[in-house]
Amino acid sequence: MTRRRRPPARRRTRRASKRQQQKDAQLIAFAVVAAAVIGLVVMVVNWLLAHWWVLLVALVLTVLGGIGWLSHRQQQARWEAVRAQGLRYGLEQLDALHHAKFEEAVRDLMRRDGCRDAQRVGGGGDLGADVKATDPLGRRWVIQCKHRRHGARGSAVGTPDLQVLNGTARPVHGADVAVLVTNGRVTAPAVDFAKQQRLHVVDRQMLAVWASGSRPLWELLRAVPPPRRPTSLS
Repeated sequence: MTRRRRPPARRRTRRASKRQQQKDAQLIAFAVVAAAVIGLVVMVVNWLLAHWWVLLVALVLTVLGGIGWLSHRQQQARWEAVRAQGLRYGLEQLDALHHAKFEEAVRDLMRRDGCRDAQRVGGGGDLGADVKATDPLGRRWVIQCKHRRHGARGSAVGTPDLQVLNGTARPVHGADVAVLVTNGRVTAPAVDFAKQQRLHVVDRQMLAVWASGSRPLWELLRAVPPPRRPTSLS
């Protein structure tokens, strides 16, 4: 048997030397960068100490900007509250909306009624929920919106639409109150199905009362679940 020859010691030494050179180069580069950063910081600090009034002006401008931003937000919140309190819709207005705008209108009506966290979540993959909200009594609302461009003359909402809501509102979205809102008609079988499954239907007639009045939706619907303990969102 022939024994393998060990590599010459010189090759190992050369490789170790190259690795050490690389490490040394990296350390030198790091030291140069660190020194440059420190030097730059020292220059900036010295300049600011010599021109202290620049810091004072920047601080005043920042404070004034913050006050202006806060004032704008407060004014915007006040206007939103005023608008929400007086929010009204007529059926003709709702009929003329795009379906996405119709969902936003339903969201705004829930906000008018005191659901401060009401949000529109409709879109692709919404799993039957177009609007979610928590009412002032802590109940979680999940609303599916069905807009009909031709209003009462459009196609009626049927049982399949309510089946989707029934299958996702409680197990997926955690709803206490599951509602379908439409500006159109609802078939009699769909109404029966809703009663059997403890779903709520807001048809064109009820929508007219809700949207043009000031009573919250839970005062118009029958057999709404009892209040929960109020949450931070309400």
